Amino acid sequence: MIPSILEAIERNHSFLVTTHENPDGDAVGSSLGLAQFLRNAGKEVIVHFKDPVPELYRFLPLLDEVSSTVPDRSYDICFVLDVGEFRRAGTAVTTCTTIGSFINIDHHITRDLFGAINYIDSGAAATGVMIYRIIKASGQTLDHDTAICLYTALVTDTGSFKYSNSNPEAFAVAGELISTGLDVWNITEHLYESQPPERLKLLTEALATLVISPRGDVASVTVTLDMYGRTGGNSELTDGFVNYPRSVRGVEVAIFFREMEPGLFKVGFRSKGKVSVATLAALFGGGGHHNAAGCNVAGSIEEVRSSVLHRVYEALAV
Repeated sequence: MIPSILEAIERNHSFLVTTHENPDGDAVGSSLGLAQFLRNAGKEVIVHFKDPVPELYRFLPLLDEVSSTVPDRSYDICFVLDVGEFRRAGTAVTTCTTIGSFINIDHHITRDLFGAINYIDSGAAATGVMIYRIIKASGQTLDHDTAICLYTALVTDTGSFKYSNSNPEAFAVAGELISTGLDVWNITEHLYESQPPERLKLLTEALATLVISPRGDVASVTVTLDMYGRTGGNSELTDGFVNYPRSVRGVEVAIFFREMEPGLFKVGFRSKGKVSVATLAALFGGGGHHNAAGCNVAGSIEEVRSSVLHRVYEALAV
């Protein structure tokens, strides 16, 4: 697929780069890294994010050129990155009539094949790794800004190389990115050592909701809209909350219930390997990876918990 992508880049001039709603570190880092690569190749590039970039990633270079809308113009190609489901790119992209064709680059197990080119590799540690492969194959030298963006994509999607997707390629790519002169501590400080106090207040309330199943193999935490009001927090600050129930000894599946609006919850799943949470999320119209996935479920918290836990217990019983 990489030669086809490079050929498409060579033949075309105007590009739109986008990713999924509520972008995470991989989404932001891979998008900005690809955009910089295209600019270095002399292309016209617009980067569009449907939702604001979380404060956590606002230290990254190139963010000042990100557009919250899709400018009204024609695009030869739209790169859609890290999007398991095309709808998650947002209607401004999915209904745009001035895009010539789509190139889909993704590493999710569950995905839509919506592109004229679909470069999919569920074995890649991050979409940022796939962008790195494209840049290396092009022969273009990695500049400092691109390296920062791709390293951030990689380090966040591997949980600082703690997750099971931390394969040999992930470490090799990290090493090459660092060799460009990255200040790894500076990136780490921005990502993990600069938490606003509202996040810790919100985490305190979330941990108070910890529920562990009788067998000890399922654990969950919950954040409600009321908690935001009490703590001054917001949904951005809940990134990583699901890792706390997952860290409990004996837990195989962790769940994070986050109220998005009255009667609607975002459900995040994490697995230690025994259960494919991508399959679980797909039962509710979502998707993701074997060990990390999510979906939206309507209902009261009691109804959502009941239906989700029923499916989780079924999966663990197999």
